[in-house]
Amino acid sequence: MTNADASPQIDAIEGGTGASSIDIATAKLPGSALVSGQTSQATLDFRKARDFLLSVREDYDKAVREFVWPDPPHFNYALDWFDVVASDPHTADRLALWLVEMDGSETKRTYADLRKRSNQAAHWLREQGVERGDRVLFVLGNQVELWVLSLAMMKIGAVLMPTTTLADAVELRQRISAGGARVVVARGSELANYDTLGDLTGDMVCITTGEAPAGWRHFDEETVADRSTDFTAEQATSASDPLFMYYTSGTTAEAKLVEHTQVSYTIGHLSTMYWIGVRPGDVHLNISSPGWGKHAWSNFFAPFHVGATVYLFNYERFNAGRLLDEMERARITSFCAPPTVWRMLIQADLTRLKHPPTSVVGAGEPLNPEVIAQVEDAWGVTIRDGYGQTETTLQIGNFPGQPVKSGSMGKPAPGYVVTLRDEDGDEITEPGHPGEICLSLDSRPIGLTPGYANAPERTREVMRDGWYHTSDVAYRDEDGYITYVGRTDDVFKASDYRISPFELESALLEHDWVAEAAVVPSPDPLRLAVPKAYVTLVEGVEPTAETAQELFGFSRERLSPYKRIRRMTFASELPKTISGKIRRVELRVLEAELYADPSARPEGEFRG
Repeated sequence: MTNADASPQIDAIEGGTGASSIDIATAKLPGSALVSGQTSQATLDFRKARDFLLSVREDYDKAVREFVWPDPPHFNYALDWFDVVASDPHTADRLALWLVEMDGSETKRTYADLRKRSNQAAHWLREQGVERGDRVLFVLGNQVELWVLSLAMMKIGAVLMPTTTLADAVELRQRISAGGARVVVARGSELANYDTLGDLTGDMVCITTGEAPAGWRHFDEETVADRSTDFTAEQATSASDPLFMYYTSGTTAEAKLVEHTQVSYTIGHLSTMYWIGVRPGDVHLNISSPGWGKHAWSNFFAPFHVGATVYLFNYERFNAGRLLDEMERARITSFCAPPTVWRMLIQADLTRLKHPPTSVVGAGEPLNPEVIAQVEDAWGVTIRDGYGQTETTLQIGNFPGQPVKSGSMGKPAPGYVVTLRDEDGDEITEPGHPGEICLSLDSRPIGLTPGYANAPERTREVMRDGWYHTSDVAYRDEDGYITYVGRTDDVFKASDYRISPFELESALLEHDWVAEAAVVPSPDPLRLAVPKAYVTLVEGVEPTAETAQELFGFSRERLSPYKRIRRMTFASELPKTISGKIRRVELRVLEAELYADPSARPEGEFRG
């Protein structure tokens, strides 16, 4: 038995239902773990908060009233939590990762597997010169190396800069320069993107999971198989040390580089865990691409908090029917998907899934009521919407066991103090009046970013007057439910009325012919602006004048007169961020260009 294996253990997953391996009341524990598998005081503090949220899974009021964020001075998620879970006899052999490819081949790893393999990888990374504090451009797909190397980097104390595999050479150059990356980890299939970056990568540690050209080091699990499966950190990890640097999706403006600490994107995801409702032993599927915050939310932290299985199907092109078949085969119990996927799923036969998940959520953009209703009819479960940002963990959500109001994001998460504030910074208390979503800095949630990298002015701007300003607008009803209106950049005025694109888009999406819709202001000499819809149609529907008039009439029946959609253009696809969110900002710019001449009428535009 190794020293790590002999370290004191606790029943880290079962929520206190099993026998603990140590007497917590009398044990002398380090404040933070240095040795893989070692229980620390930080472990116990995290476990206490996590177990409380599991115990009040369907008692939202008690969760909000009594939850307290653990706030250890030192914390390393991989050592203080994951490795303890992976060393515990109750959970070591539980499946942590299950990857399925298009051809049916599978990769499975238990918690114990990932602990040992990440320890070996950490030793290897040290040999390559990766050090504590190094910023690592991390460009991997849903492959086992992503999880192994993520845990290994955490153990060393490196800072991860997750980046989508779709990033081109220009974007890579921008991120390496802005983030100060010293290490890059990339798939072999994308290495051509680095050919022009020699002036940047020449002094970097370059690692690939594919065939390694000159200057690159190859990594896979076999490469490090002869390294020790034990690991000891050089020093304790400060809770305020950086852990992640994420680029925002840039739906309305230039992308920002968001910093997260060792606790903000680890302990902070207790709110995300509570919203998703994932439980020990669940098989959790989240549709999200590596490189974006939501991937870490649901494909790493929330399921690993409770000892669930992370399941992923690596489809080459999304096929709703095939996904449903895979969900049935794997008996998915917990499912999260963005609105685009939910809209595609309801066009398939949802009833082919004989064992639907018992917990389903949606995030990325608000879901319209029609999607929620169709899933409820087919599966007998309600999609629970939630809201958060790259800058935060889950802020607002519809939580398990609570009534869901159609179209609402829900209520503030435990540990988050949320207010709505007007343009003068005053709190809005009257129900139904829209205001900017703001988070209290006096009761600062652990899951909130400390700020933006190399951008102190931008940080001060969003953290002003004792509040973090989200730039998102919503209203609160008389029961405390919060409904999304739009971005401060997206909400616009028409005839002096404030218009929310989301509400108009939702009305269009209720029509069976509409696959996606985006509403933006279109310049108008009389009204300043009028609502214009860019619409993609489902297969088989032609983009004709008759189709446009049908949709105009359909939306008029569901919207107040001042919200009437007055212009429409059909598009084969809508501009989106790499993470799949509609970029209305591009459409707004396009409208300004199209109507540079006020008397113009763009070709292909219909009016209603």
